[in-house]
Amino acid sequence: QVQLVESGGDSVQAGGSLKLSCSASGFTFSTLWMYWVRQAPGKAREWVSMISSDGRTTNYEDSVKGRFTISRDNARNTVYLQMNSLKPEDTAMYYCAADRRLRWYYSPAPERELSYWGQGTQVTVSS
Repeated sequence: QVQLVESGGDSVQAGGSLKLSCSASGFTFSTLWMYWVRQAPGKAREWVSMISSDGRTTNYEDSVKGRFTISRDNARNTVYLQMNSLKPEDTAMYYCAADRRLRWYYSPAPERELSYWGQGTQVTVSS
């Protein structure tokens, strides 16, 4: 059974940092492309970042470029999202998701594209 479990969400002041983790089980982690998606209150889910199965390719949504860094450790079946210089507009539920294919921005709705999802971890940034 595929399982993704996020952790690391918290409440921080603007300008602060957080590192999210997503632990995966139930499938061969090294074969999966991994994604971070977020959903702010009252808004649709949006793409944040992705990393290829081998870790060589990454992508970021424009508003987080230069502030967020995605990485993975295939030996630990874990993907990370380091978030620096956090802004109030980064406040959202952050979801880890996975798929066997590259699906980055195939549509504006990541929930239509990605096969496996975690339950989410809340990030709140206060000004």
